[in-house]
Amino acid sequence: MEWADEGTIIGLKGHGESAVILEVMTRLHGRHLGLVRGGRSQKTQPLLQPGNRVALTWRARLDEHLGEYRVELLASHAARLMAAPVALYGLATIAGLLRLLPERDPHPALHEGLSVLIEHFDDPALAPALVVRFELAMLSELGFGLDLTRCAATGSTDDLSHVSPKSGKAVSRPAAAPYLDLLLALPAFLIEGQGARRPSPADLMAGFALTGFFLRRHLYEPRGLREPPERARLIELTGRNAESSTD
Repeated sequence: MEWADEGTIIGLKGHGESAVILEVMTRLHGRHLGLVRGGRSQKTQPLLQPGNRVALTWRARLDEHLGEYRVELLASHAARLMAAPVALYGLATIAGLLRLLPERDPHPALHEGLSVLIEHFDDPALAPALVVRFELAMLSELGFGLDLTRCAATGSTDDLSHVSPKSGKAVSRPAAAPYLDLLLALPAFLIEGQGARRPSPADLMAGFALTGFFLRRHLYEPRGLREPPERARLIELTGRNAESSTD
């Protein structure tokens, strides 16, 4: 068995004295692991860092085997990302989400979303909103997508302001008014046609609260998992950066 693909490294762990098991979100083969012999050498180790984009050749005798990778660096991002705390926590948060996907299950939209994130992870003005959007995409890919296009009560596409925690559907401001304590806030940057707007600090916090609610319900709790601490640190850092930018 052999295939060639490209992807973004999301993790690695040592194997034996000199090898590593590399975890990559690939374009065509999903989240895929493979052995890299000599991966802990001084020459190779700097190339095999989370965030780097690589070209891969995977070989194994049988498809179900771990197999071995031959790796070629396409773009080095790790050093840039390691210098930015928001990028470190963001990448760890996204990597943790991707590990909830079945291994070797293709998700090209998530691969492309991760590529966009990698380009902007070190920009504290852009990264948090992109992480929220990625979390929404993750829910959608796994069959738990939210409907944020029209009001669940009236069918209107105007003045959408909240989301029903029961249905995951948007609710317009007039329809939401009697039930505000039961609904989740819908930040403007997640509404169709308003994605180009720079989110306010309140919008970012509302976005994380919205996706966090559904991630816990559909992904973490059914697996007996807790929300990863890196996500909490990312949210804390986002709030801190937002406060400093308004001082």
